[in-house]
Amino acid sequence: MQRDRDSLAPFFAVGDARSIAAVWQGPIVRIFDPLEAESAFSHGLPLIQVEDGGEIQPGEPNLEGARCSLDSLEMAAGLARSGAAGGLVTGPVSKSQLYAIGFTHPGQTEFVAERCGIARDNAVMMLVGPGLKVVPVTTHVPLNKVSSLLSIDLIVAKALATARGLTRNFGIENPRLAFAGLNPHAGEGGALGREEIDLLIPALEILRDEGISVSGPHAADTLFHARARANYDVAICLYHDQALIPLKTLYFDEGVNMTLGLPIVRTSPDHGTAFPIAGKNVAEPGAMIEAIRLAADAARCRCERTTV
Repeated sequence: MQRDRDSLAPFFAVGDARSIAAVWQGPIVRIFDPLEAESAFSHGLPLIQVEDGGEIQPGEPNLEGARCSLDSLEMAAGLARSGAAGGLVTGPVSKSQLYAIGFTHPGQTEFVAERCGIARDNAVMMLVGPGLKVVPVTTHVPLNKVSSLLSIDLIVAKALATARGLTRNFGIENPRLAFAGLNPHAGEGGALGREEIDLLIPALEILRDEGISVSGPHAADTLFHARARANYDVAICLYHDQALIPLKTLYFDEGVNMTLGLPIVRTSPDHGTAFPIAGKNVAEPGAMIEAIRLAADAARCRCERTTV
């Protein structure tokens, strides 16, 4: 089995068995308690059933499926929050269908943060590849609004959460944070913009006073080649594409989205729903495999830190 070849720790799914069977011919083992997952894992995919997804046609989302997805997310988040599961791995969802049934959060990240009692602004999205980690300070906002949304407090808060997350989830005791400038050439001393001078440099001074290892602001176009990546543990970027373009260029089939700042481990594959290829057995599973692996590694790291 693929999971044996990839040496994945035991995991279980939460959802509708019929939805899985519509796109996968492997064995499914119904369980009723997460404690049953490990013994069931050698026989098939352990599944806690959520009733149900309505009519199922791969690649064609519907409202019944959205309700099933939301119920599954609610249950899975609760299991992780209670400690019954070591972490939460979410799959891509159709946001338009979720919005149609009354979902009011921008995405799953904000929903999970709320269920964990964490303000959405304190949850940090980090994208992880084998040789690169990136954090966008702002995420799904228009580019022409990025500058007005940035502040010294926001940059500092995201950076502190990132540093704590790297220690807690990866065991990096003194993480090195490199900051990309917003403007070309990191502003050229103010000639190409003042965000670096007015926001980034003061934020970096505060972080240094907090004992965080930081560098920058760096010109973003020189921050992601191999020699540059050797000098930091994570790149802090100021907007969505500045972070995701290099990550997806280098590790398109292996990228993982990890939420920092939560009391639980949460990961997801860094790709969308890909409805046009659903059920055609041509999807690349690499990112989901890495999301499962990373969740297990992070849960193990957290456990080891609490028992030392």
